[in-house]
Amino acid sequence: MTKVFEFDPVQDPRWSRFLAPHSRATVFHSPEWLDALGRTYGYRASALTSSPPGVELRSALVFCRVRSWLTGRRVVSVPFSDHCEPLVENAEQLAPLLGHLKRECEGRRREYIEIRSMEASPGTAEFPESSRFCLHQLDLRPSVDELFRGLHLSCVRRRVTRALRESFRYEEGRSEGLLRQFYRLAVLTRRRHNLPPQPLAWFRNLIRCLGENLTIRMLYHSGRPAAGILTLQFRDTMTYKYGFSDKNYHRFGSMQLLMWKAIEAAKNEGFLKFDMGRSEWSNEGLLNFKDRFGCERSSIVYRRFPAKKAQAESDSVRLRFARQVLGFAPSWVLTAAGNVLYRHMA
Repeated sequence: MTKVFEFDPVQDPRWSRFLAPHSRATVFHSPEWLDALGRTYGYRASALTSSPPGVELRSALVFCRVRSWLTGRRVVSVPFSDHCEPLVENAEQLAPLLGHLKRECEGRRREYIEIRSMEASPGTAEFPESSRFCLHQLDLRPSVDELFRGLHLSCVRRRVTRALRESFRYEEGRSEGLLRQFYRLAVLTRRRHNLPPQPLAWFRNLIRCLGENLTIRMLYHSGRPAAGILTLQFRDTMTYKYGFSDKNYHRFGSMQLLMWKAIEAAKNEGFLKFDMGRSEWSNEGLLNFKDRFGCERSSIVYRRFPAKKAQAESDSVRLRFARQVLGFAPSWVLTAAGNVLYRHMA
């Protein structure tokens, strides 16, 4: 039996060296992202490998153990990431790592293990599929002019042109003042969806941990925040992670202009890929929005062991009721709810 070793990817210097050349490594594997998870939600990142201590890593599976009195005990690879696949070359490398987690799951009464991987990830097929999402990515190798011509004519290009004629002011950075304006839009947007916003501390910790590899991009109209997005940089990829807006400025093309500015910046800064993140396959509006930027679709598959049980109808009713209640709650209640609930929602 292959021996398996556990290590701390935030502290072990081998982890960054292992990620640097790996073709499937993303910002969600990075020690900075994992550190922010720990600072905000108390999730201590761990990783499994068949490489003994002191030996350079050849394969690894990173994860967090989530312990929640509200949603149970589980292993997630990795919380709040769009995708974070096992960094292995074949099923033989992955099998002992998954076997180790399965024995832990069975022995310590953890409810399940969840792996968030790309559809073609090697060795994950033995874990039953629990859910599937769409991933949009844009190839940045064409010229800026070619990328602009690849935008949907009426739904993006004309709206970008319209927005450029408006008196929008653009600002980017990661200052506390900019974060405050961005978070104001987060609360406004999540209220529209009857959902609590992510904790402000989460964004602060992302800025603290990722530093120059994180950018907040804002548009203002007549001094008011109109739209904001947060992008992450890792190696050759810029990732769009969060986007919030004031719907009063949607008709001016505020989000289209902001997304185009991010794509243009990614191209000019030498990135090869713009990752627009995951979407629910049922959310046709969001799918179409991302399609219109010239992105290609692929699948993200979430796999669980043991197999995910079908959600009870009563759970669905409770969720709808909770969202209706939150729709009438004042902003401070929404924010407080987010501070409490997100650590249970990984």
